[in-house]
Amino acid sequence: MIKSDYLVIGSGIAGLSFALKAAKCGTVSLITKRELFDSSTGRAQGGVACVTDKMDTFEEHVCDTLASGAGLCNKEMVEKMVKEAPSRIKELMNIGVKFTKKDEFSFEFDLGLEGGHSKRRVLHAGDVTGAEIEKVLISNVCKFENITVYEEHTAVDLILDDNNFCSGAHVLNNENNELEVFQAKVVVLACGGSGKTYLYTSNPDVATGDGIAMAYRAGADIANMEFVQFHPTCLYNSEAKSFLISEAVRGEGAILRLKNGEQFMDKYSSQKELAPRDIVSRAIDTELKARRENFVYLDITSKSRDFLVRRFSNIYAKCLEYGIDMAKDMIPVIPAAHFFCGGINIDEHGRTSIENLYAIGETACSGIHGANRLASNSLLEGIVYADRAYKDSLKLLNRQHSRINDCENKINNSKKPSQIVFMQEWEEIRRLAWGYLGIYRSNEKLLKAKKRIDILKNEIDKYFADAPVSVDSIELRNIACVAELILRSAMLRKESRGLHFNVDYPFMLSEAYNTILNINRKETFTRLTAEE
Repeated sequence: MIKSDYLVIGSGIAGLSFALKAAKCGTVSLITKRELFDSSTGRAQGGVACVTDKMDTFEEHVCDTLASGAGLCNKEMVEKMVKEAPSRIKELMNIGVKFTKKDEFSFEFDLGLEGGHSKRRVLHAGDVTGAEIEKVLISNVCKFENITVYEEHTAVDLILDDNNFCSGAHVLNNENNELEVFQAKVVVLACGGSGKTYLYTSNPDVATGDGIAMAYRAGADIANMEFVQFHPTCLYNSEAKSFLISEAVRGEGAILRLKNGEQFMDKYSSQKELAPRDIVSRAIDTELKARRENFVYLDITSKSRDFLVRRFSNIYAKCLEYGIDMAKDMIPVIPAAHFFCGGINIDEHGRTSIENLYAIGETACSGIHGANRLASNSLLEGIVYADRAYKDSLKLLNRQHSRINDCENKINNSKKPSQIVFMQEWEEIRRLAWGYLGIYRSNEKLLKAKKRIDILKNEIDKYFADAPVSVDSIELRNIACVAELILRSAMLRKESRGLHFNVDYPFMLSEAYNTILNINRKETFTRLTAEE
C-alpha cells in the first residue's frame, strides 16, 4: 500500500497544476497511464483565453462564454473563472511559461482570435501552447521531492468505505501487471477526456474516459454527457492520426470551402468560419452528407508563407509531411470528437458528490461550458479549478488515513486476455458512437445504439470480472461506460441545444426546463425505464 497526503490521477494541465501547489504542504502521489507528457494538454494548439488587452473586458469574455454555452452555463462560475484568469496566467508565467509577444521587443501579447470570441484574447505560444505549458509544468514537478511520479500506472477503480468516503484507488502497474493500492487523505481525478470513445477524434490514445467511468461506478453524480464537442477541422489523411488544425487558423482568416471551391459557412451563420464549434461542425457535416463527400477544404492561401511559418510553425511543418503546403494548398479537414463539456458533477471548489473526492479539468463538469465550450476556455478551466480544489483541500490534511481492508495485490495472470475480443469490441463501440451518438442524432439512432451498447456492456463487464486485468480491458470497460452515459443522457434531453442535436426535437425548450442535469445511476435508470 502506497500512502500519501494527496493522490492525483492524471498529468494534464489540471493534474500537474494541482500537484505543484499541493506539494508545498503535503506529499503527492501522481499517477499517469503512460508517460507524464501523454495528455490532451500537450496537443492543445490554440491557447488560453484571458482578458489582457485594454480594449477587452471581463464582461465581454463572460458574454461570449454564455453565448457559446447556449443557456446552460453557470453564470456565477463563469464570472469567477474569467476574473481569476489573469492571476492564474501570471502564475504560469512565473514558473516559466512563455507566451508569444507581438515582437521580440514588445511587452504586449500577440493575442489570437478564435470561434465565438468577440475580441482577440487568446494567449498562445506559437501553435504549440499546450506543449509549452506541459513542458514547463513537468519540469517544475520533477523538482519537488514531495511529488512521487508513477508513470505507466493505470487507475482501475476508486476505493470507498461504507460512508461513501473515498480513500484511494486500485491501480494497475502496467509494467509488472500487479495491482497496487494507493491511499490518500485527498483524492483528485484529473484524467482528461473521453475522445477515444469515438472512431474519429483529435484526442491522444490515453483519452478513454477513465475518471468519468471510475467516478460513475463509485456512484458519483454525472452531468451533461450528451454535450460532446466535435472540432470542425481535423486533418483528413489516412496516415495523419488525430492531428488537429487549430481554430486559430480560421481566426487568422482561413475559409472553409467545398471540393469545388465554393464557400458555404455564410449559409449557416453570420459569423461564418468564426461561429461556435457546434455550428461549424454541423455545417460541415451537412454539406458532406448532401454531397456524399468525405472532407471539405480549409483555405488560408491568402496569407504569405513567412506569416504561416511564423504563426503556425508546427501545423505548417506537419502539413508538409503529408505533401500539403499551406501557403499554396488547401487543407482537407473533417470534424472529430474533441472535448467533453459533461463529466463528473462538481461544485465551485471541485468537490464531487463523493466525500474526499475532487475532479478537475475535462473529466469534470463545472457548469462553465454549458452546452458548448468556448474555444480556449478549457486550459483556463484546468488551472482555475486546480487552484480552487487545492485551496479547499487544505482543511482535509489533518485527518488520519482511513482503514482499508487487505486486498490481493497480485493479479491472476496465468492466462492472457484475448486481444481479438478487445479489438472487435473496441472497434464496435467506437463505430457505434460515431454513427449514432455523433454530430446528428435521432430517436431511432439512439434506440438502436441502446440495444447494442447494453449487450456489449454486459459482455465487457462479465469479461472484466472473469479475465485477468490489463490496460486494454480497463480502457475497453471505460469507453463502454462512457458510451452508455452519452447515450442515456442524450435520450433524456428532448430538445436540440448546443452540441446535442436531435432531428426529432429540432428546437430548444424553455429556460425553466434546462437546468444542468445532475444524473446519478439510480435516477438515470429509473427515468429511462419509466419512459421506455
